[in-house]
Amino acid sequence: MASEEDWDDVVLDEDFIRSAQAEEPSARARMLTERWRRSGAPEPQPWRSDEPPAGWFFSRARRRKRRR
Repeated sequence: MASEEDWDDVVLDEDFIRSAQAEEPSARARMLTERWRRSGAPEPQPWRSDEPPAGWFFSRARRRKRRR
């Protein structure tokens, strides 16, 4: 077991963290990579092409109707 004296001089600052050798992808990236490996990558689609514009659900007109 390591003694407390071994850890007295260790500084876990930003330079120490950025100098790490390995960098893992996020859990979401790993999940999508595995899904695409099994079933193939999806076809590109325009962003929100089939949905109303952002803010539509909470627009002022809808808010007025809801108060009545």
